Amino acid sequence: MTFASLPWLELAVVVPLCGALPVARVRDPLAAARWCLAFAGAGLVCSLVACVTHSEPGSAGALARLFGRPVFALDALSAPLVPLVALLHFLTALATGRTKMARVSFAWLLAGQAVRVGTFACVAPTDLAVFLLLGALPPYFDLRRRGRAARVYVLHMGLFAALLLGGLVATGTVAAVLLMGAVLVRGGTVPAHAWVTDLFENGSFGAALLAATPIVGMYAAMRLVLPIAPPNWVLEGIGLASLATAVYAAGLALVQTDARRFFAYLFLSHASLVLVGMELHTAISLTGALALWGSVAVSIGGFGLTLRALEARFGRLSLTEHRGFYAASPALAVCFLLTGLASVGFPGTSGFVATELLVDGVVGASPAVGLGVIVATALNGIAIMRAYLLLFTGARHAPGVGTGMTVRERGAVFALAVLIFGGGLFPQPYIASRHRAAEAALTAGDAETTR
Repeated sequence: MTFASLPWLELAVVVPLCGALPVARVRDPLAAARWCLAFAGAGLVCSLVACVTHSEPGSAGALARLFGRPVFALDALSAPLVPLVALLHFLTALATGRTKMARVSFAWLLAGQAVRVGTFACVAPTDLAVFLLLGALPPYFDLRRRGRAARVYVLHMGLFAALLLGGLVATGTVAAVLLMGAVLVRGGTVPAHAWVTDLFENGSFGAALLAATPIVGMYAAMRLVLPIAPPNWVLEGIGLASLATAVYAAGLALVQTDARRFFAYLFLSHASLVLVGMELHTAISLTGALALWGSVAVSIGGFGLTLRALEARFGRLSLTEHRGFYAASPALAVCFLLTGLASVGFPGTSGFVATELLVDGVVGASPAVGLGVIVATALNGIAIMRAYLLLFTGARHAPGVGTGMTVRERGAVFALAVLIFGGGLFPQPYIASRHRAAEAALTAGDAETTR
């Protein structure tokens, strides 16, 4: 057995899951955080090795021997997404401050990493459905652990589960419609978006961030809806509903007075823009959507971690007055601008080329849809600058304790900066991989249509 032939992809799922069990028994928050970081980092390394070696023939893991077929596999679509999901969990654990450690369930963070990495490593519809349903559990238990009402979340996830299972059982157009509904609910499309804002308001910021930022709804759409060659009006329905949500959520982000709700609507707008690229069913628009997907996961994830770090220092943040936090923590102000502007495609960042590709593809096929994408992006940019001015400018804030960034937070920011600027200055490898994934998805859909 060679190094490349080890079941690295299974290890990327199993290692964090096995780590969740002993971490759950650790009572000291600092020790639990250290163990969580070790297991999350080990899972990240396994996912990176799996991504690099996925084209090599690998040995069958335990799950493959148990079910008689491989459960996990990487292809052009999922190869960069699996380590990205693992990285988001690792950075969230790394950037957790000591003031928040007692309120964070590190065991559930590791369990969530295992489930979400497994989700993005699944290809077969039934396997993917199982992991999609399992992925709804960590946020629910986080809400219950914090003593918050989970009714809104349960109702939406129950509807998602019913539509998903119904779509897998049905055939033809009925299956496409049901799966489309499941994707829209899981993606937080209007009017099924209340669970996202409710989760960010009432749940742990870190848990909500990890449940939302990978944009699992897009992966479900690529694996479950696109391959069955749905009628054109199904894809148009996803695109139009997503476009309406993108503009609507961007407008609401512009007027929010609570930072968590502002972030929730900002995320909803970006996630919906990613789904818009599916509507036109062209190589360039789908390439732009896939490229924007990874860029949004990194930039919005980093933006959320910045807000989380501000909360750890100053409590729940209000956007009703100028707070003047720049004097207290200029490094966080820089990180806020870096991640926020990257999410709207600022030149030199990873989102620039992705946004340009999406806009070019959409405008070329449908000018009206292209105008909507441009409006949503502009509103998101204005909302981010408004939040920056309210949080970091104005009268100087003079806290009685140190508010500078810790070494762990600086490490997380450095990793995000490398990804954001590296993807912006050297975009060709990632864009080429997204183009191959888009062509493979469109080819599979065309092959299904000709059957």
